Amino acid sequence: MNRSESPLGVFDSGIGGLTVVREILRRLPNENIIYLGDTARVPYGTKSSQTVIKYSQSNSKFLISKGIKLLVVACNTASAVALPSLRWDFEIPIIGVIEPGARKAVRITKTGKVGVIGTPSTIKSNAYKKAMENIAPEVKVYSKACPLFVPLAEEGWTDGEIAELTAKRYLEPLMESGIEVLILGCTHYPLLKSMIQKVMGDEVTLVDSAEETALEIERILKDNNISNESFSSNKREFYLTDVSDTFIEIAGRFLGEKIERVEQVDI
Repeated sequence: MNRSESPLGVFDSGIGGLTVVREILRRLPNENIIYLGDTARVPYGTKSSQTVIKYSQSNSKFLISKGIKLLVVACNTASAVALPSLRWDFEIPIIGVIEPGARKAVRITKTGKVGVIGTPSTIKSNAYKKAMENIAPEVKVYSKACPLFVPLAEEGWTDGEIAELTAKRYLEPLMESGIEVLILGCTHYPLLKSMIQKVMGDEVTLVDSAEETALEIERILKDNNISNESFSSNKREFYLTDVSDTFIEIAGRFLGEKIERVEQVDI
């Protein structure tokens, strides 16, 4: 296979990373994609750093064995903890979901007040805060954990009274802080984007890390001259370390289209 036609590899601790795949397919429809969801060992946020690194390495080895040309760590916890180790161990380009969103937020803020929402583990890690302060130390970052957004996204309760009341309760402190940019720091949260925007108001710009990651992938592929220009491929493979009865339905919501085939693997 021509290297440009080699697939992109994407892994997440579960199925949230499919929102990243959706943005990649929208932005780069010619690219072949292999997705691995480590659903047997989810969540990563409760694990030690050493364990997250070990899991991330095994995920990466599996995808690299499939001949991928670029690796996407579509998991906020793994991006925060394991990215330096993966970049040291493997020679292919590797990107996470934190740095692209952080760069976009810093680039567009006018007041220097940026909000971040994510899972408790992501917020506790301060990964987005550190990434933004490395670029612009003067930026003030206001963070808020929104754990109930994950089950709401998975249940498909992305609008209506329950979703709106939950969003208002979580987002009220950020509204009071006067932020003008808000990073969606979890791969589940794009499904709630419309509700979050409604609650925050049009004066607040949302930064979708999945969208920014797809843009970063596009740039890296072009810089390395490995973009797939062929229209004959478009292969998609989906692997999980554990397949539940409800996966196909939930995964379809995250990807934005029905997934026909999933293979269970032991890594």
